This record gives sequence, C-alpha cells and structure tokens, in this order.
Amino acid sequence: MNIKYDIADKNDIDELIRLRIAYMIDDFGSVSEEEKIGMEKQLPDYFSRKLGSELIAFVARDEEKIVSVAYLHIIEMPANSILLNGIYGDVLSVYTEPEYRNKGLCTELMKNLVEYGKNKGLGSIELKATDEGFPIYEKIGFKEKEARYRYMKYSF
Repeated sequence: MNIKYDIADKNDIDELIRLRIAYMIDDFGSVSEEEKIGMEKQLPDYFSRKLGSELIAFVARDEEKIVSVAYLHIIEMPANSILLNGIYGDVLSVYTEPEYRNKGLCTELMKNLVEYGKNKGLGSIELKATDEGFPIYEKIGFKEKEARYRYMKYSF
C-alpha cells in the first residue's frame, strides 16, 4: 500500500463518480439501476462545473486508484452574527473503500480538509456524522452542535 494524499482535479472525474456510487450503495444499502444511470448522467457535468471551486475533493490514492474521498462544499450566504464573512464549508460524502478502512485515511483527509478551510478563511465547517464517523470527526476537533432549529426537508 502506497498512499498519497492530494486534491482531485477534472482528470479524476471518472474515479469520483465510481466512489460516489459506491458511497451511495454503502450508505443506503443499494442503488437501483435507474438511480445509478441518473447519477452517471448528472455527475460528470456537476463535477466539471464545481470541482476545484465550490467543491474540493480531498483524496487518498493507492498508486493511481482513489481509495478514499472527502468533499468540502464551499457555500456563501448573507453574513450574520455568527458567520461574519458569510462563507462556510459543508463536508459531504466521506467514503473509504472497505479494504482501506481503519488505516487512518479518513483522519488524514479530514485534517487536510480542515487545514484547507482555515487557509481559505472559512467561518466554519459543518458535517452530519454517522455513528461510525463520529469518533473520527470528534478526534479532529469537530463538536456536536445543539440545534436551535429542527431539521426539516421538503421533497418533490
């Protein structure tokens, strides 16, 4: 195993699509053929437009193969009393291929992600943690947040 850490670019889009689908299968248990086709249709354009600007993909590579990924989605909103510059990050789709888990890859990716966010002047970085990921994020310095608001969603 020869792991190298870096930030993905547009040459990595096929690998990022593969890992995004693997993440969805891992997170939801399965992906239908229709859902897979839909993701394969939407993701190339999305990554082409957003990667490197609004979406930063921190990756771990074993040789040329990406085996772990963590996305930082950079969001700008109107400034408020707790986010004076209006810019924050949201961590998305942290995933490590099963045979590479428990080797510290995610921890290293998240440290790189946090350092990047600090250097870019983000006001904060948020994430929603699974039970498996919670100890990793807590170790890095993320704190569980008491919500004043209730999480709600409207789906079409």
